[in-house]
Amino acid sequence: MPPRGPGVRGAGRPAGRPSLAGFDYRLVDTGGTGILAAIGGSGPPLLLLHGFPQTHLMWRKVAPALAEHFTVVATDLRGYGDSSKPPGDPEHLNYSKRVMAADQAAVMSALGFERFAVCGHDRGARVAHRLALDHPHRVARLAVLDIAPTLAMYRATDMAFARAYYHWFFLIQPAPFPESVIGAAPAHFLRHHMGGRHAGLAPFLPEALDEYVRCFSDPATVHACCEDYRAAAGIDLVHDEADVAAGRRLGCPLLVLWGAHGVIGRQFDALACWRAVADDVRGGALDCGHYLAEEAPDELLFELLPFVE
Repeated sequence: MPPRGPGVRGAGRPAGRPSLAGFDYRLVDTGGTGILAAIGGSGPPLLLLHGFPQTHLMWRKVAPALAEHFTVVATDLRGYGDSSKPPGDPEHLNYSKRVMAADQAAVMSALGFERFAVCGHDRGARVAHRLALDHPHRVARLAVLDIAPTLAMYRATDMAFARAYYHWFFLIQPAPFPESVIGAAPAHFLRHHMGGRHAGLAPFLPEALDEYVRCFSDPATVHACCEDYRAAAGIDLVHDEADVAAGRRLGCPLLVLWGAHGVIGRQFDALACWRAVADDVRGGALDCGHYLAEEAPDELLFELLPFVE
């Protein structure tokens, strides 16, 4: 287990709350923002970043196997789970992927890891993309699950995509409209959103789903999630367009995986989208929908383990 840095303190996990078995929990101060991190295993460091509207528990089916080979760090992104939830701001900078990525770089520094692999799903994959762009010397290998680059997805928006990803356009509406609508029935919204995809709610362990509901029932989390999406439709695109204009590309090896029965598989040529912004790309579809780590954990491990090792 890596030594604790000055911004790291033991956080534990309250009795009865689901956790990653065998993992140690710590709260890392990244400069006024506390990021919850679960650390387990030994070997080269691997950072896991979850998606919307989940927490680090989305890795529960794969983290123990990964921990047999790596020192796994699974965090709650800022605004999600049991990490801090800074207020939004007019430019949505507090939830720009640049700031969210800086959190994760600070977590890994505090835990004593200067170079590491990253695997992100959904929103976490967008944070991971920015982390590899802004901190190229830190990220040795990058895996992104079920996304195409944000800029490419917005540029290709059509009726089919807008119907499937309605939440992209709902959550970016000015506060407090989406917050108020979701706040009236957060558990219903979460279950409808997650259950409305390819596999329904069947892939989610009941205790994990209950934990997602608990965290998402906090109005501060709902606001943070909206700010995450507002940033993606604004300041994040500014940053992405600046990268394109400057010719900045991902230089680290990149593994792209997506669900064959999901929107990415239907709407995008994922490998082509990523090859437009990265130099070393490989990957393919798994026989599942959006939630790869929970729908197809064995298949994900089969692809991820040899790539990261």
